[in-house]
Amino acid sequence: MTSTQSDLAGLSRFIFRAPSWYTSLGFALLVAAMAGIGAFDSGDLAGSWRGIFFLGRDAWEGIFFIGIPTVVAAFGTTGVDRFVGGKLTHNRSSLLALAGEVIIVTFLTGAAIVSVFTGLGQTFIFDALVVALASVFAFRLLIVMAVSRSSLLIAAVPASIQTLTSAALLFVYSGTLRFFEVGGPILDAYLMPYLARPDRAPPELSAIALSHFQLLAITCVMYALGVYVFLRIVDRPWRRGLGVSVLDFIRGFIGHIAEGTRELEDFFEQLGQEAIVPVTVLSFEREDGTEKARFVLPMIHPGPMGEIGGGNFPERVARRAEGLVFPPHATAGHDFNLVTEREVDVVLDAADDAYERIEYSSDVTESVRVQSGDAKMLGQRFGDDALLVSTYAPQFADDVEYAVGLSASAEARTTGLHDVLLVDAHNCNNGLQGPDLGHVTPGSKRSFDMITAAGLAGEELSASPSGSLSLGTAFDPTDWTTREGIGPLGIRVAATTIGDQTTAYVLIDGNNMEPGLRDRIVEGLTTGPEARADVAEVMTTDTHIVNTVEAENQVGAAIDADELRETIERLVDDALADTEPVVAGMATERAEVTIFGNDRTETLASHANVVVSMGGALAIALILAAMAVSLLVFFLA
Repeated sequence: MTSTQSDLAGLSRFIFRAPSWYTSLGFALLVAAMAGIGAFDSGDLAGSWRGIFFLGRDAWEGIFFIGIPTVVAAFGTTGVDRFVGGKLTHNRSSLLALAGEVIIVTFLTGAAIVSVFTGLGQTFIFDALVVALASVFAFRLLIVMAVSRSSLLIAAVPASIQTLTSAALLFVYSGTLRFFEVGGPILDAYLMPYLARPDRAPPELSAIALSHFQLLAITCVMYALGVYVFLRIVDRPWRRGLGVSVLDFIRGFIGHIAEGTRELEDFFEQLGQEAIVPVTVLSFEREDGTEKARFVLPMIHPGPMGEIGGGNFPERVARRAEGLVFPPHATAGHDFNLVTEREVDVVLDAADDAYERIEYSSDVTESVRVQSGDAKMLGQRFGDDALLVSTYAPQFADDVEYAVGLSASAEARTTGLHDVLLVDAHNCNNGLQGPDLGHVTPGSKRSFDMITAAGLAGEELSASPSGSLSLGTAFDPTDWTTREGIGPLGIRVAATTIGDQTTAYVLIDGNNMEPGLRDRIVEGLTTGPEARADVAEVMTTDTHIVNTVEAENQVGAAIDADELRETIERLVDDALADTEPVVAGMATERAEVTIFGNDRTETLASHANVVVSMGGALAIALILAAMAVSLLVFFLA
C-alpha cells in the first residue's frame, strides 16, 4: 500500500465492537451515580450509616437527573428514528446516549473545577450545562444524519431527545414554571405540584433561571447550523471526486465498529469497478484419489480491513476444500480489494471450477531458486505448470501491483510453462514507514527485477530433470490470536520431496513479517546439523482480519520470534513424518468480481484522510466559533 493508504488503514485503530444496549445503559447509570455523588452534597456524612444514606441519595439524584435522560434517549431514539425512516438500532442508540452522557459529565466536571478556583459559583456550572446539552444535541444530530441519512430537520427530532429530556427534568425540579404567571387556583392546585417541584430537588438546582432555557434553545439552533455547515463543506469533495456522500462512509464505518454490520460494504460497492481476475489452484492427490493439499491463489487483495470485503478470504477458502488448504498472498494491491464479502463466493466458485479441470501428473522437478536484483524467486514445476514464490527479503516490500504480477507470470510462460501460480511471499517489511512502504509498481526497478527473476526461474525449471513426488503436510492453529498478528489458520507447512531434495513451504496466517524474521526462520530450516530441508520459504496470507486492532500488526511484532521459529521447525518435522507419494496438477479459471478499482483506493484514502485531518480542524474551528457566539449571547443575556 502507499503511505496515503496506510493512513486510511490506520483508521482500523478505531474499530471495536460496541457492547449490547443493556451493557451500555448499565455503565451509563454507574457513571451517572458517580457524577451525582461528586456533584451533590446532601448533608453531613458523619457516622457510617448516615454517610451511606446520604451517599445513596446523592447517587440516586445523579441517576435521576443524568441517567434518566440517557435511558430515555437510548430507548426513544430508535423508535422515533425508525418512525421517521431512520436505521438506528437499540445498540447504536444506547451507545450514542452513553456518549452524550459522557459529554455532559465532562463539561460539568470541568466547570466545577473552574468554579472552585475562580469562585464563579453555581450559576457558571449551569451555564456550562447549557453548553453541554447543546453539544450533545449537535453530536447526536451529526450521528443520526450520518446513520439514517435524514435531512437536518427530520434528524433533529430523534437527536433532541436526550437534550429535551434533561431540560424537562431541570425545568420541573428547578421550579422555573413559577417565573410564569399561570394564574387560577385550578392550575395551581393540579398542575403546579407536578410541573414545579423544587422542594423535591437538590438545592443546587435553584440557581437555574428561565434564561438558561432560552439560551439553550438559541445555542442548539446555532450548533445545528454549525453541523449543517460542517457536513456541507466536508461532503463537497466526496461528491465531486467519488460521486458519493461522506455520510455514507460515516454510516458504514459506525455500523461496522458498533455492530459489525455490512453497511461499509454497501458504501464500497458504490465505488466498485468490474474486473476479471485469474484464480489458480494447485492440488496434490494421493494414490487413492483423495486430495491431500491444495494451494488456492486468486489475484485479489484480502482487504481492506477486518472481515470487510475479502479481509477474511484465507479462512473462507480454507473451509471449502477437502485437503489442507494453503491460501498465500497474490500479486495484487488494495485496488483489488473485493468490495463485499459476497464477492468471495464468486472467487470460491471459480476455484472449484478450476479444481474440477485439473489434470494430474507425476512429472515434477526439484525446486530452484534464482535472483535478479532485489527479487528472489523460488520455483517448482508440476507437469507443464509451475509454482513460483517471490520475495525481496531482506529488503523491505509490501504489495506487488496486479500488472507487475501478470507481467511476471507471462514472462515465466514464455519458457514453455502453461499455468503459473505466482505467490507474493509478503514476508519482510518495516511497517507503515516511509513514502511508499515498499510498494512494487509498474515501471519500477523492482518490478523488472521480479519479471526477470520469473523468466529465469521458468528457464531453469524447463530444463530441470523430473522425478516422483512425495508430499507431507502439517498445521497448527496455535494459541496466538489476531491481536498478536496471527489469524485463525495459524501456521501451515507443505514439504515436497523429489529425489534427495526436500523443499519446505511455510504459510503463516498473518499480514507481512518483521524485518529479518523470515531469514532467521529459513536459515534455521536449511542450515546446520539439524537442517530439515534443502530449500525453504516462508509466506504470509496477508489476511486483514488481524488489522481490526491496528493497521500495523505484522507477524513477529507481538510474539516471541524464537517461539515462532520453534513452532515452525516442529511443524516441518511433522510434515516430513507425514510424507507420502502424490501426484500434482494445476488449473486456472477467471472470475468476474467487483473490486475497489484502479486509483479508487487512493482517492478514497485521500478523501478519508482529509476528513480526519482537515475535517477535525474544521470541526474545532466551528466549535470555537459557536462557543464564542454562545459566550456573547450569555453576556448579553
